[in-house]
Amino acid sequence: MSQPNAVARMLDVLGDEWTLLVMQQSLLGATRFGEFKSRLPISNSVLTARLRTLTDEGLLQRREYHTAPSRFEYVATTRGSSLWPVLVSIWEWERRWVPEHATALPAMRHRDCGADFAPVVTCRTCGEVVRSEEVLPQWGPSGSWQRSVPSTSTRRRSESAAAGLFPQTMSVMGNRWGFALLVAAFVGMTRFTDFQRQLGAPPGSIADRLSIFVGNGVLVDDGGRYRLTEKGRALFPILLTALQWAQRWYPSPEGPAVVLTHVGPGHRFDTVLTCDQCRRPLRGTAVSVG
Repeated sequence: MSQPNAVARMLDVLGDEWTLLVMQQSLLGATRFGEFKSRLPISNSVLTARLRTLTDEGLLQRREYHTAPSRFEYVATTRGSSLWPVLVSIWEWERRWVPEHATALPAMRHRDCGADFAPVVTCRTCGEVVRSEEVLPQWGPSGSWQRSVPSTSTRRRSESAAAGLFPQTMSVMGNRWGFALLVAAFVGMTRFTDFQRQLGAPPGSIADRLSIFVGNGVLVDDGGRYRLTEKGRALFPILLTALQWAQRWYPSPEGPAVVLTHVGPGHRFDTVLTCDQCRRPLRGTAVSVG
């Protein structure tokens, strides 16, 4: 049986809203249990479980800061800190495209230039800003639809929990079929039968995701063909940064799961986010919220 590739392993780790929110707060400076608890509407048991998972996965490091009694803090590792492009991309998409937030999400500020900004997907090799149609994804040696679907089933969120924080992002990241289906839509797949056959997913699961994506305005049903809307194409930075993070931290001895090519120049595509105001590459330490 084929082993899950980097994409599947990434979704197993990040396919949960609380996990993303805990990591977001970690990168904003929270380290202690009480700090996470005060910043998020999360129960003690859920927070304890997520901190344990993130520690086991190497995104956080548990360190004792007080003895008698022992107290611990949770500090982002290099693996955890390198999630910032994904979180910045999610924040920007939710801020711009999801009006259902009870309170509007604040803008992000680029400390290097002092401006409120939006992240821009740029090719690291040539420095050009790229659109989704200018990047060609192809399966690499460890890539296939079947190997890209996580083994865990969808986690169900409490409706009263974090429903206002990353609500629509989780229809993509928080479902075992959603991410794969959206990637399929980006590479040109449009028909229900093609989604079902290529992904090897149960018809009910495909129908459920398509219904949610259409309802959220990510896809439009064009006479039985499901096409990405402008809002759907705006998810492109999230997919790219999540893929880049996955392939950095979950490499396969066979080679990458997905190979990206910058159409036009024809060279290998590697993502870097830049500031839309000053055009300089973004650094996680130079991004603030609020």
